[in-house]
Amino acid sequence: MFLWFLGTSLATVFYVFTDPRFDYRLLLVGALLPDIIDVPFGQARWAHSLTVAVGTLTLVMLVTAGRKPIRRFLLGAPIGMLLHLVWDGAFSSAKVFWWPFSGSWGQMRVPSMERGWLNVPLELIGAVILWSASRRFGLVDPERRRTFWKYGTLSER
Repeated sequence: MFLWFLGTSLATVFYVFTDPRFDYRLLLVGALLPDIIDVPFGQARWAHSLTVAVGTLTLVMLVTAGRKPIRRFLLGAPIGMLLHLVWDGAFSSAKVFWWPFSGSWGQMRVPSMERGWLNVPLELIGAVILWSASRRFGLVDPERRRTFWKYGTLSER
């Protein structure tokens, strides 16, 4: 499941932050990161924990103190990780979500794998959000696409 997390994370940040300088590249990577890490194990583990996402955010803030350009770039990853937890419903398993404070994460499957066929309409919704975003931000234009890949910014046409 990819499009759901990409679309919902992009739309959430665009409408909540409304910052034309926000770099969306690492946001999109961060939105996929918990599943990329945990799916090979077949279980929701530490990557689906709020502790790891907040710890990553804290680390980025501490390491980039006083360096705004690199901070703006790196902040996307932990924000994407946090949004993944929200849009995945990871909070429904307290053992995983609050790890290590809740003890072991147990045998909880990754939420996106647990949903089964419910992922199909969610992926379709994600595809519609991404299609709509590509139209809104003019990403059908090769020059605007190059700008996105180079700077990570999105602006309305």
